[in-house]
This record gives sequence, C-alpha cells and structure tokens, in this order.
Amino acid sequence: MTKPTHATPDAPALATQPRNPLHGMTLQAILTALVDYYGWPGLGERIAVRCFTQDPSIASSLKFLRKTPWARDKVEGLYLFMLREQKRQH
Repeated sequence: MTKPTHATPDAPALATQPRNPLHGMTLQAILTALVDYYGWPGLGERIAVRCFTQDPSIASSLKFLRKTPWARDKVEGLYLFMLREQKRQH
C-alpha cells in the first residue's frame, strides 16, 4: 500500500490545490472576511442561523460552524460567492 502524497520538498503544499481559494484558509479568516464585507445583519440575511442574528460574535459562530457541517458549507459557499463578486467589481 502506498502512502498518500502530501507536500514534499519538490512540491509544496500550496501547489497541490493551486486553484482552490479555500485551501489554506482558516474558518476564522473566512468568517472574519464575510463579517467585514456583509456585516452581521447582512450575513444573517444570507445564512439564516441564530449565531449570526442574535448577539453574534466570531467565537460563538466558530463554535457553531465547527459542529454543524451544513452551516459551514453555506459559509464557505458564501465566501466563494463574495470572492467572485469582488473580482467582478474590480
């Protein structure tokens, strides 16, 4: 059985997924970027979860998102949409 190939000196980790904008991004960095762009009210409108609408904070939202895969998927999808939107505006 062969081991999966990961980063080697010849092929750094970032080269394994060069076109994936989520690669290397932490959930905290993604959430912070979304809050900076949309604000908590805008984020709550786009993804209807209580951690974004009632007394929101980065810490409580991260705790919820780490335990809830469907919500994390929505946040990551919105982040990708935000990146495309920003690209179109420039």
